[in-house]
Amino acid sequence: MSSLQTRKLTLCQALTFVLLLLAPVGLTSSHSSWVSVWHPSGEASSGHLARTRRQQHFKNEWATWSGWSVCSRSCGGGASVRKRTCITRNPVGGPCTGDPRQYKICNTKDCPPSSEDFREMQCAAFNDRPFVAGSSFKWTTFHGGSNPCELSCLALGHNFYYNFGRVLDGTACDKEPGGLCVNGRCLKPGCDSILGSKQQKDACMVCGGQNTTCLHHKSVYQSNGVEAGGPFGYNEVAMIPAGATHIRVTDNSRNYLALQNGRSQFVINGNWKISIPGEYNVAGTKLLYRRSADTWESFEVPGPTQEDLHLMVLATDSNLGIEYEYWLPPGQYAIHHGRRSPLRQAHHTANYLPWDQHTTTTRPPPVTTRPHWWHCGKCRRVKGRRERQRQYCQKDFVFRARVLGKLYRGEETRYDVQIIHTYRNSFRLEHREFLWVPNVCDCPHLEEGKQYILMVRRHINYEHTLNRILLEEESYVVPYRPREDELLRPLERLCSNRGPKQPAELMGQV
Repeated sequence: MSSLQTRKLTLCQALTFVLLLLAPVGLTSSHSSWVSVWHPSGEASSGHLARTRRQQHFKNEWATWSGWSVCSRSCGGGASVRKRTCITRNPVGGPCTGDPRQYKICNTKDCPPSSEDFREMQCAAFNDRPFVAGSSFKWTTFHGGSNPCELSCLALGHNFYYNFGRVLDGTACDKEPGGLCVNGRCLKPGCDSILGSKQQKDACMVCGGQNTTCLHHKSVYQSNGVEAGGPFGYNEVAMIPAGATHIRVTDNSRNYLALQNGRSQFVINGNWKISIPGEYNVAGTKLLYRRSADTWESFEVPGPTQEDLHLMVLATDSNLGIEYEYWLPPGQYAIHHGRRSPLRQAHHTANYLPWDQHTTTTRPPPVTTRPHWWHCGKCRRVKGRRERQRQYCQKDFVFRARVLGKLYRGEETRYDVQIIHTYRNSFRLEHREFLWVPNVCDCPHLEEGKQYILMVRRHINYEHTLNRILLEEESYVVPYRPREDELLRPLERLCSNRGPKQPAELMGQV
């Protein structure tokens, strides 16, 4: 073979080798025969597989998001965008999954009342511009267009409209409440403020949560006859604690649901006046009240509520069942539906010795009538501005409560009360507590079913066998009324929960 032929063969071999290097992945089974001419031992095939494995190890992935752009509007709800690029690490792998752009809602505060409508402003931008054959028009919004994200404008004084293309990002979608137009598409924001997101708040008001950070409470209130309040009287069904979320109440009777806020002010169906269905403000959130033409009615409160709510019923007939449910954080749930109060002690003997749990001695039955041997005089009445202020600052507890029951135990009276509102507490209170009065003379006088403002102290005896709330005869106790509530609230600033102030401080502020 001549040297010229040898050089040609060598050049041909070199070109083939270069082609193999440039396209190792594109080889198919049909190439294997002529690849083996150069590598009879199969080294080229094994090298190709190794390179393929290395390429598969590196997947295409997104780079980090860019920063958010300036909001498209200064008020009324605009749109901001951020971008990301797909980093190609493997030319054989597929593209990155997902969207290279993301939009979020921004500047959601309402625009001033005098502001021009955003869509109207976009139409007005084309006023007096040459349109057809040199003619010009003044334009206003046309709401009959087929695409809510197109700028359809009506020529004033004429019966035609024109589509000027896409509206600006952040323009409200006319046919989708809460939706905004971005890049020609109508998108609604999720709870994460991302437009087009499917994220929603769970029952605990956690965005994208799984109802794991709160607990569910559901109950049914029933009565077999006319309520205790009598015909056209109000009766309390339940107290819904502050912090509740996703409150839902339904009724299917001739009675009417009613609701009071933490200040005993009616929100719906109060003062024997039936409210119209609709939306109402309550406890820092909204209430949606519904009522059908027959007997069905309901209301829903998304929450979280900022104060206790009192579910009432305006009774006109027997009640087949008022269903109510809500969600509470674990701590709140434990207070109202879980733990037993450490202050809610059982009765002890007159010398305050604890009962021996390991003996066969049984506790005496509760006494429901006043002992005949006890001689009672006239109860002392404690009232007045100075007494109210003094006891508010010095007592351990100041709260509003409803009396649920009364028992005479030995030489004492025990009241079972429902705590409705706490003004001041030096120690933790539960939803239900016992009040102990060291006499059986009904002093102070409390009636079952009624609400009172009480200023009381915590009592721990010398042996530390008792830890309870003591209602003494000289305690400040008055029936609850809105005026009393108004007089108490300013005292919170005077006597904080950090403890009572010294007498000298009080005298300086009287």
